Amino acid sequence: MNALARLLVWSLAVALVALPVVAVLKGWIGADRWPLTTLRATGQFDRVDDARLREALLPYARQGFFAVDLDGARDAVAALPWVEHAEVRKRWPDVLEVSLVEHVPFARWGEDRLLSVHGVLFQAAGEPVPAALPLLHGPDGRAGEVVELFNHVDALFESVGLDVRALDLDARGNWTLALDNGTRVVVGRAQASSRLERFARLVPRLLPQPGKQLEQADLRYTNGFALRWVEAPAPSHTQEAT
Repeated sequence: MNALARLLVWSLAVALVALPVVAVLKGWIGADRWPLTTLRATGQFDRVDDARLREALLPYARQGFFAVDLDGARDAVAALPWVEHAEVRKRWPDVLEVSLVEHVPFARWGEDRLLSVHGVLFQAAGEPVPAALPLLHGPDGRAGEVVELFNHVDALFESVGLDVRALDLDARGNWTLALDNGTRVVVGRAQASSRLERFARLVPRLLPQPGKQLEQADLRYTNGFALRWVEAPAPSHTQEAT
């Protein structure tokens, strides 16, 4: 037998040994013999839908234990609403295990999104969100700047008994915020932090005014503020039936 023939025989022998292994790993054969029959989910999650989780993993589970594409399965789970991070593993003999971490919302962002405590924007996907979350808005690329200013001014106004309910940064760089007492604060573009610090120091002297409610404070002035007052709504009285 010449060298070429020996090489062909050797190559054929290697192929006959390797082909079944490749077929199992690719899922061409063996999916029925080594099926993944159990889905195990770990981690604390409340808003990720169980049915959608199973639906995302089912195509990968069908490939069998040896052929399952773990990276693809992980990416499919990570694409689900409210999923911040996901890991997918297989456990012998028939378990596909997924571990996931949900987004924890920090604030509402615009009309239909949320901002997580880690600064990630994501869709609410129809899930109810706490009404107490503040409403933030701005260009997506400046989300960190919006959060930084919100945290700063929320601490400022908390010290005088008020909460910041909304903070908006428009496309031109103008800041506006809303307080829980109904006051709208127009800040403008320049020196937002220092303007708000000065205003917060004066709030205890401005509020309350008998019979009046501060509707708007415009801070876009070098040496003062423009304040607009309205009549305070009359307190409601509940009349008891006799």
